[in-house]
Amino acid sequence: MNNLIDDLIKLAFAEDIGDGDHTTLSTIPADAMGKSKLLIKQEGILAGVEMAKKVFDAFDPSLEMEIFINDGAHVKPGDVAFIVSGKIQSLLQTERLMLNIMQRMSGIATVTNKYVKLLEGTNTRVLDTRKTTPGLRMIEKAAVKIGGGVNHRIGLFDMILIKDNHVDFAGSLENAVSQAKQYCKDKGKDLKIELEVRNFDELERALKIGVDRVMLDNFSPADTKKAVELINGRVETESSGGITFETLREYAECGVDYISVGALTHSVKGLDMSFKAC
Repeated sequence: MNNLIDDLIKLAFAEDIGDGDHTTLSTIPADAMGKSKLLIKQEGILAGVEMAKKVFDAFDPSLEMEIFINDGAHVKPGDVAFIVSGKIQSLLQTERLMLNIMQRMSGIATVTNKYVKLLEGTNTRVLDTRKTTPGLRMIEKAAVKIGGGVNHRIGLFDMILIKDNHVDFAGSLENAVSQAKQYCKDKGKDLKIELEVRNFDELERALKIGVDRVMLDNFSPADTKKAVELINGRVETESSGGITFETLREYAECGVDYISVGALTHSVKGLDMSFKAC
């Protein structure tokens, strides 16, 4: 997936710089050298240091980065995560892209870590979803992992997830699952199959036909607990649909293996930080 990251960086620079950063080019001599520091201005979990290295290397490989705080560390206002030395023109032209990525990733990692801490003492893990910013999925899902969460699936290609629309269009969940299994056999693909179920009738039918994981969609906590007892470890379990930070722990205590939370990526505020001359 590194090619997607490289393409993202190229596109982002093309979008931001266009035919040139005329402010920097007109005010800063080409041979002027300097240093800038990444200053943390808000408490949270740092994420995106490795991505920042990629940004600097892609634009100007001569830039030198001295790292003091790595991805996954808890940071507070006043911390300096790294210092970058080199051409001032390069420092100024990479500043915004690096900050956009790091603020977004750190915001996601910080929120994810809050969910992870809320689940401490249970066997439940928090999952992300495909509710990501188009083109930024790889870095957003990387941020979830840095925050202690688990990636559900990267895209439509690395797992089969049969949801209500698939079932309805296929005619029945039995049709959908059997066709998915045949497809994997015909294509020589070893993909896990997850099935979304909406009620206990569908759950019992899912257990009969056999899947790797069931998604309990919009089940109440009481019904979730009942479903987990019915499943009794035969397949992996995932709770999804309308679960909030306030209700997360209650669902985890029902014994599900995973809880998927779209809010990890789709509505996160970036962590405040700046890139200042030093």
